[in-house]
Amino acid sequence: MTNIVKYIFRFILFVLVQEFILDKVPPVNQYVVPYLYFLFILWLPFSINRFALMLIGFITGISIDYFSGTPGLHAAPCVLIAYLRPFILNLLIPQETTEQSYVEPSIQSMGLGAYSFYIILFTFLHHAYLIFIEWLQFGNLRYFFTKVGVTTLLSIVLISATEIMFYRKAKYRTNTA
Repeated sequence: MTNIVKYIFRFILFVLVQEFILDKVPPVNQYVVPYLYFLFILWLPFSINRFALMLIGFITGISIDYFSGTPGLHAAPCVLIAYLRPFILNLLIPQETTEQSYVEPSIQSMGLGAYSFYIILFTFLHHAYLIFIEWLQFGNLRYFFTKVGVTTLLSIVLISATEIMFYRKAKYRTNTA
């Protein structure tokens, strides 16, 4: 399977799982909302340029917005994490190390500590910005902090389960590509 087909399949899978499974889960209370779709952006290759990454982030977010009827609510956080991703990856993985020879972020390519920090940071940023936009309608500060915390924890559990269930073999870059 070529890389483009793999990423298109992964995109469709994340959007469909988010829309038809995670969004249909009856909420335990008003604070628990599982989000997993943004992991697609975090799993994109290291070599993708910033403009393409932000465009893919926008398309990912607007796809979720289309299904959920919330114009721009999910697109804005997706573009934010797509914009910040190269900066954070450059901080976590120095350019002169051999880890840059891997194709995409994973536990194998970044190490458990750096990859965990990467996932937790971007999960928190995505959820904080998403819930902040939503919070502007309600204005309850306790609601904002509780929802950010609980949603982030639930999403990290889902991401960990996804990492375990869908093991991604680390691929090396070659000079021929």
